[in-house]
Amino acid sequence: MLNFRALIDSFRDCGCGMDHRCGIHDIRIGSGLVTQVGEILRENGFPRRLLLIGDRDTLAAAAGIEESLTGFEVTRHCYDTLRVATMDDVRLVEDYLDRVDAVVAVGAGSIHDPSRLACARRNKPLCLFATAPSMDGFASYNAPIVDGGFKTTHAAKCPEVIIADTKILAAAPKALKSAGFGDMISKYIALIDWQVSHLVTGEAYCPRVAELTRTAVDRLMTMAGRVTLEDEETAAAVLESLLMTGIAMSFTRTSRPGSGTEHILAHYWECIELLEGKIPNFHGEDVGVATLLTLREYEALAGRETVTAHPEVNDWDAVYRAYGPLAGDVRQLNTPDTITDGIDPRVIEEKWPEIRAIVRSVPDYDACYRAMKAAGCKTTIAEIGKDPAFVAESLLYHPYMRRRLSLRRLARMVD
Repeated sequence: MLNFRALIDSFRDCGCGMDHRCGIHDIRIGSGLVTQVGEILRENGFPRRLLLIGDRDTLAAAAGIEESLTGFEVTRHCYDTLRVATMDDVRLVEDYLDRVDAVVAVGAGSIHDPSRLACARRNKPLCLFATAPSMDGFASYNAPIVDGGFKTTHAAKCPEVIIADTKILAAAPKALKSAGFGDMISKYIALIDWQVSHLVTGEAYCPRVAELTRTAVDRLMTMAGRVTLEDEETAAAVLESLLMTGIAMSFTRTSRPGSGTEHILAHYWECIELLEGKIPNFHGEDVGVATLLTLREYEALAGRETVTAHPEVNDWDAVYRAYGPLAGDVRQLNTPDTITDGIDPRVIEEKWPEIRAIVRSVPDYDACYRAMKAAGCKTTIAEIGKDPAFVAESLLYHPYMRRRLSLRRLARMVD
């Protein structure tokens, strides 16, 4: 197994000037660890009163975890199912924290995210027990939460302990494994957007952290055809790659190393679908397809040898109309100024050769498409149940729901 402690320690005193601290004390990945959770928590000094939280499926997958907590006073909360984490779920966990002293969250993103934010607000220890290699946020400080229908990424906390039983990971549904691959392939877009923003605006950027993400996703690309196998060694390797990108995000206290315009596009889809009463897809399914759409667009931009740039011109009435009841949240993010206001169009023109090189530094659309097919991912908007007209509208309006520069947003300044 990768020595995560050595990896984290190697980023101390980085030359980029950022403080790359990571709050994780212990990461355990191994076969049969579900029966050792209590022992691992005791080794890490966890308090006696615990909240064990999951849903019907994740707690069933982690059968034996409650029995392993001998000597702890365990309060149990079991959702029937939880596909979308909301601020109500954060408050639910917080209410338990009046009578427990730590949380063990069993599952993946929708269970882990509200636990991460609630424990951050109340300064409580947190253990994440992974039941599927379906997303990369296990080691992150960030928690995407839906609040009033609008999905926002909140600064939360790293878990003190992460535990994964490779038997459970290997037995996870293939759809969740493929979704994890879709979430990882998106890092290529995240790295493009981060580098472009650094180039044009001077946004803080660390080449070593970016390389950590790149190493993780490149490694997973070589395993594409094995992702859905019920194989413990592969499951462990996939989770290690996911954890590497989560640690990269923890080093910057932002989702920049692992999330770009493709995530914003997927979040737009999710928010609008929630308004319409629809249950969103697995996160990685939407993100994977959004990655392919974005790659195709970025490659078309990189095919242009020169550009003429101008200040961004926005039809705000059309933007707010597209967001409907969420228009107030979007207006707040884009007033009194918007993310592109300080960008000199001449800088875009001067830096265009470097921007083209950044786009071409990652695997192209065809390579990513082939890898996703090999990993059993959904690759088309039809496969994820999206109407073409809705997708066309989302490509226009999704950048406004985050105050973050992407090449997609920058393209609005180019003729």
